[in-house]
Amino acid sequence: MIISTFAAVDLPGILLIGGGIFAAIIVLVLLFILGNFMGLYIKAWVTKANVGFTDMIRMQLSNIDYRLVVNEKIKLTNAGIPIDIRELEQHVLTKGNLVRTVAGVINAKKAGIDLPWKTAAAIDLAGRDILEAVRWSVIPKVIDCPDPSKGRLTLDGVCKNGIQLKARARVTVRTKLERLVGGAGEETIIARVGEGIVKAIGSAENHKDIMANPNLISQAVLNNSLDSQTAFEIVSIDVAEIDVGANVGANLQAEQAAADLRVAQAQAETRRANAVAEAQENAAKVEENRALLVLAESEVPKAIAHAIHAGKMGVMDYYNLQNLQSDTGMRSAIAGIGGKGSQNNPS
Repeated sequence: MIISTFAAVDLPGILLIGGGIFAAIIVLVLLFILGNFMGLYIKAWVTKANVGFTDMIRMQLSNIDYRLVVNEKIKLTNAGIPIDIRELEQHVLTKGNLVRTVAGVINAKKAGIDLPWKTAAAIDLAGRDILEAVRWSVIPKVIDCPDPSKGRLTLDGVCKNGIQLKARARVTVRTKLERLVGGAGEETIIARVGEGIVKAIGSAENHKDIMANPNLISQAVLNNSLDSQTAFEIVSIDVAEIDVGANVGANLQAEQAAADLRVAQAQAETRRANAVAEAQENAAKVEENRALLVLAESEVPKAIAHAIHAGKMGVMDYYNLQNLQSDTGMRSAIAGIGGKGSQNNPS
């Protein structure tokens, strides 16, 4: 019974149905591929962009916008820039801006600038605006020095004659694409140019030389190779404005003279105080000596009494000594009065 059931099954029919289903699946897959990729494939084939179905399927599986990549590849091919489509895929996978990078490379090609794809991709991944960099390579950019947005309007320098000059310059720069990655930016250019201007002003013997020929500043600054290790090439430095400031030398001399005067006054006050202190010390010594003299004179009567008591001196001797002292005192008084009279009487 079982054998008869198997015999009744139509094996060729089953195979035919299975083959039909498999063929239908293949047809559906082909229709899906043709529907999604055929238009782009034909467009790439016509423009000789060399993009195959496998490339588009690979990008689809890698979750890459294959339409964007293929269209950008076609743009590069039309511009005569050969590039492997895998490099475009890598740039998308690394979160680069494919559209701006391709536009930058094409613009550089049209401007006659050699910009390899790897360099352009590196510039874009470094956060630089590749289109702006190419534009500044073709049309140089003008930078104000100093930067007004920083709150300073002029660069101040002092000539050797002490006169201050206030200058403002405009720096024309061109982007060096090969140095854009890793090279210093605008702030470094502004700082170096500002330093060069101040140095040039300080090297001038007379401010009139700079006022008569501001180009001396530009020449001095340009000769210092200020654009080394930067992303720019300095085309020119033009002094837009230069004004005379304060007479710094005279002000410094006046301040120095005032400081010297204060020092001299302090030293004189010190000497006066020392002299007063010394006079007071001398007066104290005089009073001390007077006290010693009075103390010594107080011992004289005692000595006289002792001499009389001892018989070494008589009473008459004592009276003679008293008379001698009185005569000496009188002579001293007369001499003092005569001295004053001689001062008052010119004759």
